[in-house]
Amino acid sequence: MAELGKKYCVYCLAEVSPLRFRCTECQDIELCPECFSAGAEIGHHRRYHGYQLVDGGRFTLWGPEAEGGWTSREEQLLLDAIEQFGFGNWEDMAAHVGASRTPQEVMEHYVSMYIHGNLGKACIPDTIPNRVTDHTCPSGGPLSPSLTTPLPPLDISVAEQQQLGYMPLRDDYEIEYDQDAETLISGLSVNYDDEDVEIELKRAHVDMYVRKLRERQRRKNIARDYNLVPAFLGKDKKDKERPAKRKITKEEKELRLKLRPLYQFMSCKEFDDLFENMHKEKMLRAKIRELQRYRRNGITKMEESAEYEAARHKREKRKENKSAAGARRGREDGKDGEFAAIENLPGFELLSDREKVLCSSLNLSPARYVTVKTIIIKDHLQKRQGIPSKSRLPSYLDKVLKKRILNFLTESGWISRDAS
Repeated sequence: MAELGKKYCVYCLAEVSPLRFRCTECQDIELCPECFSAGAEIGHHRRYHGYQLVDGGRFTLWGPEAEGGWTSREEQLLLDAIEQFGFGNWEDMAAHVGASRTPQEVMEHYVSMYIHGNLGKACIPDTIPNRVTDHTCPSGGPLSPSLTTPLPPLDISVAEQQQLGYMPLRDDYEIEYDQDAETLISGLSVNYDDEDVEIELKRAHVDMYVRKLRERQRRKNIARDYNLVPAFLGKDKKDKERPAKRKITKEEKELRLKLRPLYQFMSCKEFDDLFENMHKEKMLRAKIRELQRYRRNGITKMEESAEYEAARHKREKRKENKSAAGARRGREDGKDGEFAAIENLPGFELLSDREKVLCSSLNLSPARYVTVKTIIIKDHLQKRQGIPSKSRLPSYLDKVLKKRILNFLTESGWISRDAS
């Protein structure tokens, strides 16, 4: 009885129960797909006659080697479901295809056959022609469209969220950058009677708002990349598990502060790599200068450099010892070492100890000091006797030196305070 339900091709006598082509003009003419595609003719049947596709729904589109054994009926239901429910709604699509298919099977079959399969490769080109590319905003730039990609929520406690005013489910803050940015579009509405100028003005408002949103997201990315949130919360202490980094010098810290505006154009890793490369360059330059110094001193092998450095260290040690000994002798000699700059000048023996200290501090020769002292005392005596006198101080004596010398003579009792 099972043989009676089968259908056979009238031309090649092959079984055509799953799929066959029936002639609409000839009676009892049913051909298999191979004979129909070859244009087979038999009896009064001609290849140009009308035909009807008779689908039993049990054949496979991708051949018997395709995984899952999807029939043509299921394939048709799958395409109807993807059009009706959209890509990604695999539960609804599986229910539409039938209870025998799970959402996972539906997803894997559609992706493997219709996207990554031969059909997908033929329909989806590798490069989309005539596609507009924005070359002014590269990826990661200050106004890059990729900056609007949402970030994962911060991993902080509830108390820290309240301290920051942070809403983790929305990845927003209670007070955002440029808090009033939404006022640009809050009252916008497009009316059918708007003129072209008004429409362009509203588009400009929307564009301004989008740029502000990108700036917000850019600042969030910088805060995440440079760990500014843990620093604000006081959680930026060094982790013991992390490898110890080299000690940063004071000069490098100052340079980092000067180059801080570059944070917005570089990621944290790129910025650290920049300074690490600069440190390597500095060390290489120092090594090159050291090798050049060895070469100038006739050293051509690294084995000889150790002996050279030991000898140089001994020479420097001897120089330091000599300098220390000279300093001790100067302290033992007392004032002779202190007045070494003026002790060989004429008139030095005429000065008292206090006057020697004054001339040494003022960098004034003893002869000039004696001249100024004589003029000041002579003018003071003439004034006390009531004789009018005009000060004849030398031109090399400026106001500062004159004031210092007058104070010294007053404190020493040479002249009175009224006269000074």
